[in-house]
Amino acid sequence: MELIQQNPDIGAYLAVDEAIDHDHPVVRETAARLRSEASGAYSYAEAAFVFVRDTIPHSVDSGDMRVAWRASDVLATRNGICHGKSHALAALLRAEGIPAALCYQALADDDGTLGVLHGLIAVRLPGRDRWDRLDARGNVPPGVDAQFSLDRERLAWPVRAESNEVDYPVLYSEPQSEVLHAMRTAADRAELWRLLPTAL
Repeated sequence: MELIQQNPDIGAYLAVDEAIDHDHPVVRETAARLRSEASGAYSYAEAAFVFVRDTIPHSVDSGDMRVAWRASDVLATRNGICHGKSHALAALLRAEGIPAALCYQALADDDGTLGVLHGLIAVRLPGRDRWDRLDARGNVPPGVDAQFSLDRERLAWPVRAESNEVDYPVLYSEPQSEVLHAMRTAADRAELWRLLPTAL
């Protein structure tokens, strides 16, 4: 699949916004700690990915009903759904000058009914002439095996065409507006599931 930048200006994928608030002290401090142990952009990007994937539980897995949508809140509370975790990973990458985009998949229930709009990111590492998608959702339940991989995608859930699932090729510099609206207005995760779109 060919990934398409929504904004042709690569600088848009380094920008601060209300959800990807990489100018916040919590984001800056986390980035600095990860950077201190990294040997370059690639090792930093992998460390940031592993940090978000493994140390911030997906709120469905942890049972946390809070909705954290700002990157800084996701990092501070160690809580988030896939979209929040994507905002956090994008912020950590952008904090170190690595372009990061938000992207989405429409995933289905086992009966083929569209169930959830899943959030992930794409990263543009130095020296590469392409974007690479990463999924920091977390490797729960058993069988999910998302990895930091630049040779071939290792996402939590590769789409199943036979179930009408969709990989959207557009790379957004800001969170998709319906997703962000749902996350900002939901009182808790139960309400969030009712508000989130199932497709773009």
